Amino acid sequence: MIREPLDAAALDQIFRTARTYPGWLDREVTDAQLHAIYELMKWGPTTMNTGPARILFVKSAAEKAKLVACVTPGNVEKTRTAPVTAIVGYDVRFFEHMPLLAPHNPNARAALEAKSDNETTALRNGALQGGYLIIAARALGLDCGPMAGFDHDKVNAGFWAGTSVKTNFLCNLGYGDPAKVKPRAPRLSFDEACRII
Repeated sequence: MIREPLDAAALDQIFRTARTYPGWLDREVTDAQLHAIYELMKWGPTTMNTGPARILFVKSAAEKAKLVACVTPGNVEKTRTAPVTAIVGYDVRFFEHMPLLAPHNPNARAALEAKSDNETTALRNGALQGGYLIIAARALGLDCGPMAGFDHDKVNAGFWAGTSVKTNFLCNLGYGDPAKVKPRAPRLSFDEACRII
């Protein structure tokens, strides 16, 4: 099947005019919207269909206050005012789910469990899935504010304790306040970033 490119408006919404938002409008993000984000992002490819991303969508005031205590000063207000903050993690024991995720390969779990670089595999593929989350959220009409300014150990202890999941990055979700966005910074040109060989 030959597919047509998405139209310009869709490409703008997902990439060209989409921004990283530091401020938010006072508008709710529903649980149904969060489910819809995952239902889209889960289809993005990962190594051997491992799907190691684990996401906590932080909405409640108590959990948000706990998370705000983990972020750097410059990210406090961004996180506090966002309707939702996704803690995007990765499960280093992702291989436990391989009987479900790779039914065509009955040896997948044992083969992956025996590898010494599972954390690298989990981090790489979990990061890919975090990118899919951003694209899915934008495609569904939400804005995103991904960020790395936080104490990983505090977030891991506060939100993933007793699990095999570690935090990769945080991503605020909601309806961005256009008044709080800085002018768009440049990007590298094709010739600066790419070569065709």
